[in-house]
Amino acid sequence: MIANASQQGRRVLSRRRLAILATVAGLGTAAMLAGHGLVPNSASDVLFAPAYAQSAQRPVGFADIVEKVKPAVMSVRVKMEAPSDSMTFNFNGDDNPLRGSPFEDFFRRFAQPGPGGRPDQNGAPRQRRQYATGQGSGFFITADGYAVTNNHVVDKAESVEVTTDDGKNYTAKVIGTDPRTDIALIKVSGRSDFPYVHFGDQSPRIGDWVIAVGNPFGLGGTVTAGIVSARGRDIGAGPYDDFIQIDAAVNKGNSGGPTFDVDGNVIGVNTAIFSPSGGNVGIAFDIPAETVKTVVAQLRDHGAVTRGWIGVQIQPVTADIADSLGMKNARGALVAEPQSGSPADKAGIKAGDVIVSVNGDTVDDARTLARRISSLAPGTSVKLGVVHNGREEALTLTLGELPRERQARANVEEHEDQGSTDVPRLGLSLAPAKNGGEGVVVTSVDPNGTAGDRVKSGDVILDVNGKLVSSPAEVRKAVSDAHAGGKRTVLMRVKSGQATRFVAVPLGNA
Repeated sequence: MIANASQQGRRVLSRRRLAILATVAGLGTAAMLAGHGLVPNSASDVLFAPAYAQSAQRPVGFADIVEKVKPAVMSVRVKMEAPSDSMTFNFNGDDNPLRGSPFEDFFRRFAQPGPGGRPDQNGAPRQRRQYATGQGSGFFITADGYAVTNNHVVDKAESVEVTTDDGKNYTAKVIGTDPRTDIALIKVSGRSDFPYVHFGDQSPRIGDWVIAVGNPFGLGGTVTAGIVSARGRDIGAGPYDDFIQIDAAVNKGNSGGPTFDVDGNVIGVNTAIFSPSGGNVGIAFDIPAETVKTVVAQLRDHGAVTRGWIGVQIQPVTADIADSLGMKNARGALVAEPQSGSPADKAGIKAGDVIVSVNGDTVDDARTLARRISSLAPGTSVKLGVVHNGREEALTLTLGELPRERQARANVEEHEDQGSTDVPRLGLSLAPAKNGGEGVVVTSVDPNGTAGDRVKSGDVILDVNGKLVSSPAEVRKAVSDAHAGGKRTVLMRVKSGQATRFVAVPLGNA
């Protein structure tokens, strides 16, 4: 009775609110007509305005689309081994903080003892594996049970279970994962007639309506709506960042769930949110359907993803770097260092070259180059447009295969400060590399110098303005020559640990 009364009260309140809104709309219409000299002549004309407002066309909803796509979306639950440092209690020890408290019996019965738990038959602490569970979302792409989710949802999972929209539970197997794009393909067993959805063939436009469906906070079958807020977002997740930003409410547990367009096609996979609080603030990021389709096809056929590889360390071309290289526009991908024996090295690409096109398509920045090359299969022949010493050249090379795992071991050496020389124009103190190594070591950096925010102590300067350097004197001369030549910046190739990059440093007046 209480619930029914509450519901009736809400319905009455709702009707009252609608009536108020209708009245306000009527007054607005009357005022508008009066402003144009069309003042009603009778009371019946005035009453017509509220009736017109109430009969206005209702906004189109998403119910028909949701009915079509929601059955294909699932909740994903995984079981994985918990970290070994999980909290445990030694119930038999004198230091048990729960001893004598009302909760002692509860924790004794329900907590899972770890190394401090009950001893085994030999008196040693019993080592018991502890497990944690996680939740995410996913969606079927075939009737026989192939489904897509995020790699971070099923990563390190010992078992995967899914709950479909009709409330039934099924086991699933991980077919393959791609950490670089955070995509995983799973196979759900138990049926051959699962409802499924299709990927869209057209990229969404900024401002298009979208619908997200998933399992936020374990609340399966949740539907939210919004628009495409931006495209091509780089959120620092990896070299292939090309996210769609949406403002539909997405929260923890939505990971791996689909975002649909108004035709019911998947336009992206929810994978991340931006949130200072950990909850929805209207900024969510989707992996584009085009990327997902390519990755899923390889995972299904091969269980892994292979990508083209040219073997270069690249970085963006900033305005300062473009000026140092004599380029009119800051575009392309600057080669910091080609890897020895790589396809780029064999084709003659050098440090300081700028790759500006792939097969005739313009390369705007380093991220564009990474995506273009990775989308091509190993063994493919590609034509690169490369700016070398101020002139654009065409080079042809055959792509290698991107290594699936790179093992880079930093070889950090201590450098002696003996014999260090200052370069006051840059605010650097330099010393020859230890044991005759390559380049010149930065021993200290003046934070107020022009290079203060670009290099750090321990970095190795390999060349300056395209000339290899092996002593502080050579660095000083290169800087002086650049200043005498009217240059505003000096371009240095710097090695930090195992990474090499170019740094454009403004020239001071000292």
